Amino acid sequence: MQPLSLDHITAVDTTPIQLAEAAHAAGCRGICLFMQPMEVLPHLPQFDIYTDRVARRALGARLKELGITLDLAYPFTLGGRTEIDGFRTALECAAELDAQLLNALIYDRDPARRLDKFGAFCDLAASYELRVGVEFYPPSQVPSLADALDLVARINRPGRVGVNVDLLHLMRSGGSVAELAAAPAEYILYGQIADGAADCPEDRIDFEASSARLLPGEGVFDLAGFARALPEGCPISVEIPRNADLEVGVPVAERVHRAVDGVRQALAAG
Repeated sequence: MQPLSLDHITAVDTTPIQLAEAAHAAGCRGICLFMQPMEVLPHLPQFDIYTDRVARRALGARLKELGITLDLAYPFTLGGRTEIDGFRTALECAAELDAQLLNALIYDRDPARRLDKFGAFCDLAASYELRVGVEFYPPSQVPSLADALDLVARINRPGRVGVNVDLLHLMRSGGSVAELAAAPAEYILYGQIADGAADCPEDRIDFEASSARLLPGEGVFDLAGFARALPEGCPISVEIPRNADLEVGVPVAERVHRAVDGVRQALAAG
């Protein structure tokens, strides 16, 4: 079975080291890490691995000790006013932790500037020998798989610049598993998995994505089909935030095991 990684948003109330330890305990091989606290994720603890070099080295040592890879580094959000050079410290940190992929979300409304800024970000990432995955997301300016594929094709660095495909975003954007299966394999670099209802009101898409995804079997998504549609060997992370469980006191380990074991069972059954 395809090895799984643990997304930070599934265990959003953990520090980086706690996330790595939760992933290891659940039998995951990697993590997708928010590299800094974010106001939009109020449950995320305060930590600093950008300027606190001791904390950064401690995280790197713990990852190696546990045999956990940093699959995906968040957040790299590109808007109209974003200064690409401002990402240098974050990219240095990601490179030191041997991040396999940077996750880019793009909100710049101007098409020409959007392409220029993304190209500059990819150039900066390449200077640190880092790869880039665009995460398409309906509320962003790259709302669909087709839009993401068009953008990365313009950069034309297959295998180095591609797409991170979140099953929830694929379905909410009107896409399909068949569309994913038909995509150029060299541009599909990562997959993120969760279940979901058939529909979601437009004004709830952000809340669903960040706080209220469904466990496998609770929704209607074809998780096994999604995994088969990804290129062979493509990494998959379990991205199932359930803040209602967190807020009533369900422990991190229990929430993680419910999510990870549920995905494993769904993929095995499919």
